Amino acid sequence: MKNNPDDDSLATAYEKMLERAVARFHSAEEKTGQLLHKWIDESRDKAIELKELSEEDAEKLSLYLKRDLSDAANYLSETGNELKDWLGFETLLMEGLFFEQLFKAANKTTLELLQIQEYTQQAAVYTTGEIMGLGTLACDQCDEKLHFHKAGRIPPCPKCHTTTFHRDIASS
Repeated sequence: MKNNPDDDSLATAYEKMLERAVARFHSAEEKTGQLLHKWIDESRDKAIELKELSEEDAEKLSLYLKRDLSDAANYLSETGNELKDWLGFETLLMEGLFFEQLFKAANKTTLELLQIQEYTQQAAVYTTGEIMGLGTLACDQCDEKLHFHKAGRIPPCPKCHTTTFHRDIASS
């Protein structure tokens, strides 16, 4: 499936928002889930201020980013497994910067400090049209796998054309 230019720019904006939030997070003395979410919101506001995104797109991306980080945090804290297991594919194939940013925001040591719980009580639902960070999604209808090696827009299922997915976690 070929992405259109708008999809690429939203995926790039998603990565930029993550980069901004994680930079603030790692320079802070106190590290909490609430502060990380605040910095994601500030990153959203910065993208609007710089006219990188519309208010609507910036709001959606900040929600997607919080969803993805919370999903990773929940998985890592509950299982003790590695981030590559959550992603559902081998991380050696990935380009460095985005993966590094995601790992910095969701590594196990950080998670012990964060206690990100406000967005993790329910299973994350991923829907066609949303921007997804890294990882593998499985179709809720037919279990077809979609692999995201970089941020991108979620397409309809290529097999059955339904529009809802869940994260596919690699078995350990």
